[in-house]
Amino acid sequence: MRATASPEVVGGWPMSELVLDKVHRRGDVASGVRRIQEWLTLSGFAVAIDGDFGPATEAALKRFQAKAGLPVTGVADLATFERLTAPLLAALAPLPADGRSLGALTVAYAARHLAQRPREVGGRSRGPWVRLYLDGHEGASWNWSAGFATYCLHQAARTLGQPVPVERTFSCDLLAAEGRARGSFVSSLSAPPDRARLHPGSLFLRRRTPGDWVQAGIVTAVDEETFQTIEANTNDEGTHEGYEVCARTRGFKSVDFVVL
Repeated sequence: MRATASPEVVGGWPMSELVLDKVHRRGDVASGVRRIQEWLTLSGFAVAIDGDFGPATEAALKRFQAKAGLPVTGVADLATFERLTAPLLAALAPLPADGRSLGALTVAYAARHLAQRPREVGGRSRGPWVRLYLDGHEGASWNWSAGFATYCLHQAARTLGQPVPVERTFSCDLLAAEGRARGSFVSSLSAPPDRARLHPGSLFLRRRTPGDWVQAGIVTAVDEETFQTIEANTNDEGTHEGYEVCARTRGFKSVDFVVL
């Protein structure tokens, strides 16, 4: 059973996230129950994410159904599942090109994702949003910032029917290497970056050491001393140990770029 939409899909994983394997109810123990618990928690009805459909999951589901204007059954049927996963469907829905450049459309897609509040749930680098940006991968060893940035870029390229300027990757280091190979890498290691080359939709890379990058994101605006971003998996220090997609203002220190 699939949610009622045909979203723009980059890679095969999102469709798996939108399939309800069966109607779930109290007493079920299954991976499908875990996904329902993830979405309940993301929706503000937090429960243990353990795959066990017990009384707490049933009660939380009833509260969600009441708030959503659905029949209050405590059963995770297709209508309930569609409402739970509506933020994911909204993020995947194609945007009109409207004459926008690849960079501008990449920013628009990133803003669409940001509006749905993507974040981890169920543990470090876990949950449906992380799996979306990492093509099904999740877990503490995964940094999902590059996955988010290249996901939005590929959504924009697909909408415009253009070749992608960089391939999908989950690695900041590989993103930098590909930028260098394509002549689109702008470094700040020895001199301030050429701001004239930085446009909305370009990707930034926070440099830990020469040759090692730990955070990636999408540039949304540039001024004389700072630039603005939409980025994932970040924290208050601007590194890669965070839990959500957010908008930030950054300085140029220790930051390189892959330009479009």
